[in-house]
Amino acid sequence: MQATSSKTLPQVPPRAASAGAVSPPPAVAPVRRRAFAPLEPIGARARVLLGLGFFVVFVLVWSLATLGGFVSPTFLASPPTMVKEGWLLFTEYGFIGDIGMTVWRVFGGFLLAAVFAVPLGIAMGTWKTVEAFFEPFVSFCRYLPASAFIPLLILWAGLGEMQKLLVIFIGSFFQIVLMVAVTVGGARRDLVEAAYTLGANSRGIVARVLIPGAAPGIAETLRLVLGWAWTYVIVAELIGSSSGIGHMITDSQALLNTGQIIFGIIVIGVIGLLSDFAFKALNRRLFAWAAL
Repeated sequence: MQATSSKTLPQVPPRAASAGAVSPPPAVAPVRRRAFAPLEPIGARARVLLGLGFFVVFVLVWSLATLGGFVSPTFLASPPTMVKEGWLLFTEYGFIGDIGMTVWRVFGGFLLAAVFAVPLGIAMGTWKTVEAFFEPFVSFCRYLPASAFIPLLILWAGLGEMQKLLVIFIGSFFQIVLMVAVTVGGARRDLVEAAYTLGANSRGIVARVLIPGAAPGIAETLRLVLGWAWTYVIVAELIGSSSGIGHMITDSQALLNTGQIIFGIIVIGVIGLLSDFAFKALNRRLFAWAAL
């Protein structure tokens, strides 16, 4: 008995003992992002730096071409000259009033076009009979340049503010109608059929499916067309206008003052860029669910 009890049990090797244990999963190596891969996203900081970097390079090339004597000041003013002329516009020539008039014309004509174009676009996208009736004429007018109507608008509305507003209205209205119609008409059929299954009628389909589903796309359409409205207002102000940024550019061109011309163009770009950012921020706030 003592001999039996004195026998020691066989020791299990440590490696064999751990054989039945579950081994931890292998570490996954982090995916390395490729800088120039197609559709590869970049961070917000990198986007801002790259965007600002282009403007820095542009100003450097502009300064080299003008201050280096490669381009005559008669044809292209240097950045310091442009800044000086811009300061004179604000301090001596009341340029802030011209900016206010141009902004008022842009948003006045644009809002007037949106009020009439969005409902018509929704109707065209919803009912194919309405689309068949209006689409050929709207498509025809969409290809007509708004500037071609200026002589007629001067005859019909004179040289007052209504003429400028109508130029922007014509340039924006037909674009908004077709783009909204395409957005509404591209609604998902399964959502429409599901709404019918749940007992919705035609009015409920429009109010609860088509319009809410197309709202982010309609907002994006308005943002894009607002940018086009800025081009129309300058064309309207170049002819028969006594105020506005376009009027200032025309006067500066007669005086060969390229500094003021360039400054006016830059002001248009800055205001347009700010309005674009504001529109994007508003769309993200109103339709945050669209990005989910």
